[in-house]
Amino acid sequence: MMKRLVLLHGWGADANDLRPLGNSLAQQHGALEVMALDAPQLHPQPPGRQWYPLFPADWAAVPGAVQQLERRLTQLVSPQAPLEQTVVFGFSQGGAMALHCGCNLPLAGVISCSGYPHPGWKPPGNHPPVLLMHGRDDAVVPSAAMQTIQDQLNPERCTGLMFNNGHTIPSEMVQPMLDFLRRVLPSA
Repeated sequence: MMKRLVLLHGWGADANDLRPLGNSLAQQHGALEVMALDAPQLHPQPPGRQWYPLFPADWAAVPGAVQQLERRLTQLVSPQAPLEQTVVFGFSQGGAMALHCGCNLPLAGVISCSGYPHPGWKPPGNHPPVLLMHGRDDAVVPSAAMQTIQDQLNPERCTGLMFNNGHTIPSEMVQPMLDFLRRVLPSA
């Protein structure tokens, strides 16, 4: 059975942004297929992409964006690669999408780095395991967003890690991500 890591980039980036990190995690894990998705909309300053408009924030577009991502994720399903063997990783806007969409699907896990909760987001209590990571000095998405997310998630199914940096994915977070992936998607 195939194990899969699906990457959701942040606002203004594209699918290639997280691919080096995903490939590194897959190589170290030893049994992961990596898929990086492009957000469906063009960013106001191409060639970047966006899951929904953010400046100004178009929160009314979020439900449609989440439904579209859920459809894309379920279209990836095959007998060899079920959702139960998939982890969705998102950064920033991609992290918000990973949480909103991923907590409602029977995934192996969700990883959100520098993500935020969408207004009105209500995750189910039986959501997949979640790893949250956020920089203390994040000037784009305040680090308090991580606590807001944690307050809404089942504490037995959520781990939050704060790191000393800004709106980035620092190298010291690779090992916790790898540990999480090995726990929810064992290679043997």
